[in-house]
Amino acid sequence: MGSPVKTDKNPPPPAGGAAAAVKDGGAPAGAAGLLLQAARRNMRQYGMIIALVLIAALFQIWSGGILLKPQNVTNLIGQNSYILILAIGMMVVIIAGHIDLSVGSLAAFVSAAAAVMIIHHHVPWPLALVACLLIGAIAGAWQGYFIAYVGIPSFIVTLAGMLLFRGGTQIFLEGQSISPFPRGFQKIGNGFLPEVGPHTNYHNLTLLIGLVVIAIAVVQEIRDRRQQLAYDLDVLPRNFFLLKLLAIVACCVAFTMTLASYHGVPIVLLILAGLLIVFGFVMRNAVIGRHVYALGGNQAAAKLSGVKDKRVVFLVFVNMGVLAALAGLVYAARLNAGVPQAGINFELEAIAAAFIGGASATGGVGTVLGAIIGGLVLGVLNNGMSLVGIGTDYQQVIKGLVLLAAVGFDVWNKRKVGS
Repeated sequence: MGSPVKTDKNPPPPAGGAAAAVKDGGAPAGAAGLLLQAARRNMRQYGMIIALVLIAALFQIWSGGILLKPQNVTNLIGQNSYILILAIGMMVVIIAGHIDLSVGSLAAFVSAAAAVMIIHHHVPWPLALVACLLIGAIAGAWQGYFIAYVGIPSFIVTLAGMLLFRGGTQIFLEGQSISPFPRGFQKIGNGFLPEVGPHTNYHNLTLLIGLVVIAIAVVQEIRDRRQQLAYDLDVLPRNFFLLKLLAIVACCVAFTMTLASYHGVPIVLLILAGLLIVFGFVMRNAVIGRHVYALGGNQAAAKLSGVKDKRVVFLVFVNMGVLAALAGLVYAARLNAGVPQAGINFELEAIAAAFIGGASATGGVGTVLGAIIGGLVLGVLNNGMSLVGIGTDYQQVIKGLVLLAAVGFDVWNKRKVGS
């Protein structure tokens, strides 16, 4: 997202041309050319970021300033946390060229299992949490086996899983809600970092975390630019790079101050940040991540290149099972109950977030950050429409149109690039 852009090098430009101007941070023509190429190569992701900003601005004005109040921002994070967790896993599944319709039912099944273990059988909640994540891994492995090694299409296997786990949820709970959970478990979905330091008008620990995040982000951007220059690759002009750094710092400061003026950083936000960092690194830099992209892009070519396609697909669904279990635990902790209706339409929200965030229906395309952005677009839409009093029937229509527009834009963009 906005990373330095690599450009074609044949033939090399004359001295003082576009490339030279870019490296010196100067010539407007070279700057304009690089910015245009950056926009084209990252059109989908830039478009979603712009759309997110515009949607937030629209509902901020329409709601009389309520949308971006600290309390509502915190609620927005909590209300969409489990969808964002599912969206990360779903993005990986879609990149690999598959789909998972069972994640909502599996999240409900795990939340029911947690309620039965913790409330009825008095299992310590940390032990129950680990057991529930293992249940998710086993469920994902079970589905992954049929998809990868038996060869049944993922649509069919996960559709069967959706029915199976939904029925298992009803059996576990016997059609009734079970509550309450211990306070420690509730903090997974509703808790905040503790107060430390002297009493101020802001949450001190959140301010410290914000400063650390800003420093890391700036250092990483500078390091990436230097690496690109070391390999003689064209980068954004110096002035535009400084504007980019300023925008990153401004966004981080605004978000940090918003959270710090309420109760601070929610625990679930730390979980999401950890997932974003880990999966972002794995998908960009790790071998397994590159294999996932290769399989989704061209399975036959990937197999000829030595990619163990069955093993990769199997692991993708194991990972999805674990994340679905984690989403179910977060949902149960936030609701403080195991309920039979948990997880309904979660899979549709996660799939929509992935496609809105830049995934391709044919596989091989997408980023973890894109899934988060897509999920936030849906979350802000849901929250904003509720704040201004738009009915749930119209909300469904609007979200359907947004999803159709996002996928249609992806198809149009591919055709334009191809031509």
